Amino acid sequence: MKILHVTNYYHPHIGGIEQTARDIVNSLSEGAEHKIICFNDDKKTAVDCVDGVEVVRCGAFVKVASQVVSFDFKKRLKKLFKEFNPDTVVFHYPNPFEAHYLLKCLKKRRDCKLIVWWHLDITKQKILGKFFVGQSKRLLNRAWKVIATSPNYLNSSPFLSKVKQKCCVIPSCINEERLAVSNAVKEKAEKIKQENCGRTVCFTLGRHVEYKGYEYLIKASALLDESFKIYIGGKGKLTESLKKQASGDKKIEFLGKISDDDMKAYMLACDVYCFPSITKNEAFGLALAEAMYFGKPAITFTIDGSGVNFVNIKNETGLEVENRNVEKYAEAIKLMASAPDLRDKYAKSARERVLELFTYEKFKNNVKTLFYGE
Repeated sequence: MKILHVTNYYHPHIGGIEQTARDIVNSLSEGAEHKIICFNDDKKTAVDCVDGVEVVRCGAFVKVASQVVSFDFKKRLKKLFKEFNPDTVVFHYPNPFEAHYLLKCLKKRRDCKLIVWWHLDITKQKILGKFFVGQSKRLLNRAWKVIATSPNYLNSSPFLSKVKQKCCVIPSCINEERLAVSNAVKEKAEKIKQENCGRTVCFTLGRHVEYKGYEYLIKASALLDESFKIYIGGKGKLTESLKKQASGDKKIEFLGKISDDDMKAYMLACDVYCFPSITKNEAFGLALAEAMYFGKPAITFTIDGSGVNFVNIKNETGLEVENRNVEKYAEAIKLMASAPDLRDKYAKSARERVLELFTYEKFKNNVKTLFYGE
């Protein structure tokens, strides 16, 4: 089987979609030949290999409404269809620019199966979303199978609900090898705990963009006393405005972009994992699943239709409060701090849920069943 993977970016670019794309490739490493086409971080097109698989990274010229435009993508895609001649295409949605040229290539290849990995609807760009409604419908009509990452998203998406007969759910997965803990990580975690002796440690990690909801976590922090410590990892276009918002709140510490080892140390050291995302742009929440793997109870907002509330189960693996309700979020943090037995109960259930549903082996089996019917 020859499989062409079409995605926005690919490893080592960091992101949930990028990781899922790589997990699919590695799940089918035996019995299939793969090629990947995606965008590059700069204007030049480059070809390299990841895990022994050729990756064509098309030069990105500009972004329009968060969508990448590449002058080289059309030519490179046509060349791959002609020379590689794929049996199956896995397309990671959303990306209207890539979808436009992919549908053109597929018109001439009726025998080529299309699998659409539907990560999320276009929700933020209202005008763009309406403009590409017809394209999305054509994409779904052409698809052999459509994959959602959670039943929540499948049932709430206005697009997927109309093609349920060809849809199935394959949750994203954590990388257990990446999350392995060394003695050095344990030592750093212990140091963090000692530095915060007597305080409840909260940790969160992700890109500093609007839908991640960090402004609401900062507002919630203002309602907490000095017995709490909140570490915010990651960076993004909102980093400076978030720091300005948190100015004067000594409970909050921005860590910036951190290494995997540092991430694991803070995961081990924290008492509570805060995941304050607020919109369906947060379709699943891999960082949330990673925290639960470490046995950390989570606090999330209710996001209608998002997989976040499929990963973290209210009053089972953590707490869930009304979306954007800062007072309720602060109360949930206080409850976690004041009820260690409840916290331990959620922590145990959180880890069990991840091991049952969100491991790489589970993902691999689901993907192989999809492709090979095993």
